[in-house]
Amino acid sequence: MTYQVVVNAEEQYSIWPAGRELPPGWRGDGVAGSKQECLDHIERVWVDMRPLSLRRAMAAGSGGGAGE
Repeated sequence: MTYQVVVNAEEQYSIWPAGRELPPGWRGDGVAGSKQECLDHIERVWVDMRPLSLRRAMAAGSGGGAGE
């Protein structure tokens, strides 16, 4: 079976069977192959597993003050 790597708006990754309609909110990232190839790709690119909204909130809140 061939899979594709998919990513959502929060930049969270998963795999999905190639040729099947993607669930709402997910898009392909351009990589397809065996399950292991797709998982290996995800392991290389998904280095920060926090959702995008959390990363943005934390970056906005990091004033760098001594009391933080």
